[in-house]
Amino acid sequence: MIHGERPSYDEMVSMLGVPFAVEDARARWGRLVEEAKDGRTIMITRERWEWAAIVPLFRVGGVLTGLPLVPLSTARSKLGDLVRQVADPYGEPVLLGRHRKPVAGLVGAHVLLGKDAQQDRSATADALLTGGHTITLAHNPAEGLVLAVARDREGKEVSAGAGRNAREALHALTTPPPWPQT
Repeated sequence: MIHGERPSYDEMVSMLGVPFAVEDARARWGRLVEEAKDGRTIMITRERWEWAAIVPLFRVGGVLTGLPLVPLSTARSKLGDLVRQVADPYGEPVLLGRHRKPVAGLVGAHVLLGKDAQQDRSATADALLTGGHTITLAHNPAEGLVLAVARDREGKEVSAGAGRNAREALHALTTPPPWPQT
């Protein structure tokens, strides 16, 4: 992995607390996953350079279908490798699952520092609707999730989100870019 300048996580530490080292996170694994499932974000660091977060599903963002689903027991034993994988600037999130159903996500901390973490999620669905978009909600029984898909006037998909309920799915929507997409 090529190391550029380390992003500043000082603001994140002040909001979420000092991250757990991988070994400490393994020792508390069950409790940390339950806290994430209940809506808390937990930071994990590997070698003080690679940062990741266990997050509730609605913080993963986008459609969850297609993301790797790792059983909790496997994730615990391979936590260091998973942190390295998602901490990569081009790494994708990993879903943490119990009985083949996602219960939480593991994302790179740089994702939480982006504009998506700072935008007002409660206003995104309203902004899409008042901007002329439509939002469709659907239940995916295979994953036990609710999907929210926003489309523009021509029917083109501009945003998607998923969560355990409609509220989480709508919160996972992202605002479309202000320019037309080709």
